[in-house]
Amino acid sequence: MTRLTSVTRGLITAVAALLAATAPAATAQAGTEPKAPKDFVTLSSVEPTIIQEMRYHTPHNFVGEPIDGYVQPMCLLTRPAARALHKAQRKLLRQGYTLKVYDCYRPQRAVDHFVRWAQDLDDEAMKGEFYPHVDKSRLFADGYIAEKSGHSRGSTVDLTLVRLPAKATRPYRPGEPLVPCFAPQDERFPDNSVDMGTGYDCFDTLSHTLDPRIQGDQRANRLLLKSTLEGLGFVNLAEEWWHYTYKPEPYQGTYFDFPVSSTSLTSHH
Repeated sequence: MTRLTSVTRGLITAVAALLAATAPAATAQAGTEPKAPKDFVTLSSVEPTIIQEMRYHTPHNFVGEPIDGYVQPMCLLTRPAARALHKAQRKLLRQGYTLKVYDCYRPQRAVDHFVRWAQDLDDEAMKGEFYPHVDKSRLFADGYIAEKSGHSRGSTVDLTLVRLPAKATRPYRPGEPLVPCFAPQDERFPDNSVDMGTGYDCFDTLSHTLDPRIQGDQRANRLLLKSTLEGLGFVNLAEEWWHYTYKPEPYQGTYFDFPVSSTSLTSHH
């Protein structure tokens, strides 16, 4: 019994020593995640009434799974961009609309995830909804996927308009039948936004903001979003009706990689 006890005591001591040795290393490893500059904020702290449907935190996107770096479903932006969205929201609320954001700051690791997915030509799980008419081997050449994204600079946002009172959008069910993103609004995945002619992240020329095939209410909705945001310093990406960048960007040429998480923000918030 004494010998067993001493052996057990020795094992406990050894395990304790091992834990003591590895704990600082683990803590150090956890602390190596990059942090956001002090002028990054949560959009909700600047304008809490804007709806947030952060698609890349969910499997409902062109990859079909949550994207690397989206630890929490939240919108992070540089303060100037968030303040400009606040001004846009004030204008739109008076007209019976609210903004809804799909994506804001995007870490480089998320972009890397997109690139790996695009290089895997066998993975076409979400083709039926997001890129029915595009050969996956063309995603880089046609400009739908790139190795860098302006979103990683923190002043670019993907967004839409929702008519008030806003209805809830039902959750996406992985494996559900996919409908092309350019199908009529009552056929494609239900989104509480106004009809913009295509769904979000639709890899198709119909997503070009001023595509002449988009007419009537769909065109009017795109132009309302465009005129409101451009009047406050945002610039639209002509190929994507949902994509806007606030200018001048405070971090032009910088691509951040801190996670989308409240812990990425510094104590200045």
